[in-house]
Amino acid sequence: MTPNILGKTRLTSWAFAGAFAGALALATGMAGPAAAAPESKDPIKLTIHDWTGQYVTTTIMGEVLKSMGYNIEYVQADYIAQFAGLESGDLHVAMEMWETTGKDAMDASLATGKTLDLGETGMNAIEEWWYPLYMKEKCPGLPDWKAMNKCAEAFSTPETAPKGRYLGGPVTWGGFDDERAEALGLNFEVVHAGTDAALFAEIESAYQRKAPILAWVYTPHWAPIKFAGEWVEFPRYSAECYNDASWGSNKDMAYDCGKPRGWIKKVGWKGGEAKWPGAYAAIRNFKIDNQTMGELITKIDLDGKKLEDVVGQWMKDNEATWTKWTK
Repeated sequence: MTPNILGKTRLTSWAFAGAFAGALALATGMAGPAAAAPESKDPIKLTIHDWTGQYVTTTIMGEVLKSMGYNIEYVQADYIAQFAGLESGDLHVAMEMWETTGKDAMDASLATGKTLDLGETGMNAIEEWWYPLYMKEKCPGLPDWKAMNKCAEAFSTPETAPKGRYLGGPVTWGGFDDERAEALGLNFEVVHAGTDAALFAEIESAYQRKAPILAWVYTPHWAPIKFAGEWVEFPRYSAECYNDASWGSNKDMAYDCGKPRGWIKKVGWKGGEAKWPGAYAAIRNFKIDNQTMGELITKIDLDGKKLEDVVGQWMKDNEATWTKWTK
């Protein structure tokens, strides 16, 4: 979901969106596939959130749709709260809903009959509590979650001592980490990073200094590739864990397990499929894998390249791939 090493700070403004299509077309030299006139000239509104990978998937899809003749708007929206707009038709498509954090919200929205599951992106998600391998010297029982209370102080800061400190993602990401810590009786204080950029900047700083850090790390992302570390092994997720307090080790509280792992899906306003059937077909066809996404994120977050340049180069190099989505 970062000082020039972490490009989120540079990606929060979408003022370039209007000029981006022309610049991208010039950069790639692509004219786009031959296509019938779009069914409607009204703009398709694609939501954007606050992590680099989602900017990449959304921009790739947006530029593919533009090549088909559709008008596109990128709209900043809260990851979970966006469903109100998707259900009303004020927003149209979200390119990344993660099973790890968005499944419940997506299921509830689909149950209204006002949104559509537009299929998997091809990426597989993990989002969990993560620590660098050097912390196992101070907490040798890891990755077993039951070891954490024995070495909570090793993960503490002056502000949390003697409790350990867990750096979670922005509150808007969901994830139930506060509830998880309480339900499992963890002697840890959950502190939420303000942004994706701040989260990974702190992880980077701690890792370079070999300082204590326990934090939310996800994949696909560059961090698990660059940093040697492991995810904490909590009791395996099940739907009952989140919905039935009597499930699991704590008979009085839900969320006494890890996060789910699995798909990253696309979701859209149901009315959009009738209004823009060609666009929705292309969105359903969109596929990209973890390795490719990790490489694209790395070019932006670590190599300091611009989003539009990275997307433009990918589209130029992979025209045979994305043009298939449009057919």
